[in-house]
Amino acid sequence: MERQCKSEPFKILMETSKQIQDQIKLEISKNDLNITEFSVLETLYHKGRQTIHQIGKNILISSGSMTYVIDKLEKKGYLKRTGCPDDRRAIFITLTPSGEELMNNIMPEYQTFINKMFDSLNHEEAESLVRLLQKVKA
Repeated sequence: MERQCKSEPFKILMETSKQIQDQIKLEISKNDLNITEFSVLETLYHKGRQTIHQIGKNILISSGSMTYVIDKLEKKGYLKRTGCPDDRRAIFITLTPSGEELMNNIMPEYQTFINKMFDSLNHEEAESLVRLLQKVKA
């Protein structure tokens, strides 16, 4: 009995993932942001106030790295830290009005960009891709 090699799907997935990330990095850099900074802002934009831990968990980055990214975005004026009145150890991160305005400007273009990336798939193909990727993820 011949065993089927499963490295080809993995290879294609990794190549596709890298190509998508490279395209996103290029698109995001137009706004003087890197992909991690954008991911933090996007999380806050969609989910509202979050702790550093919650943001890090959402974008899969360590808390040490998160602090550095939060510091950079705070210096740019895009977010602010506020203490939690119930737990002095917790610090909430929120978008500033400047950060909100930036994301209001970026998100429509970003959505269009992402949609164009998957335009070659029809509805059924897109649903199949999602289903298959979820199956592999599980």
